Amino acid sequence: MSGTEKGGLISKVILKTVGDKKRWRAYKARVRRLPPGYRTAASAVERYLMYFVPAGEDSAASQFEDLADLFEQAAADGTPVREIVGEDPVEFAGAFARNYSEGGYVPARARKRLTDAIARAEEEAPR
Repeated sequence: MSGTEKGGLISKVILKTVGDKKRWRAYKARVRRLPPGYRTAASAVERYLMYFVPAGEDSAASQFEDLADLFEQAAADGTPVREIVGEDPVEFAGAFARNYSEGGYVPARARKRLTDAIARAEEEAPR
């Protein structure tokens, strides 16, 4: 499978998961504009939340837009990343997801990946 075909397949999967392409692109642009530590943390939480998002629901797009709102406001206020996600980023992401759906199965590898990414984000974010 070529890179173009693979990228197209990934886009189709994301669209089935999060819905409207325009909303998804706007969300991704907002995350890219975040300061480095906040961007790392938001991207890590996003990746983790993909396990919870029911396919095709409008609440999925709202969930990611709310995630961008949260990190944009925290960055504007200078709130440290660790204050946003707490000591257990897995619990934070799970609680965040429960506001939108019942959630799904999350492998241990995804939990570790989120925890490690938040630790990196904490180091990258301005103090």
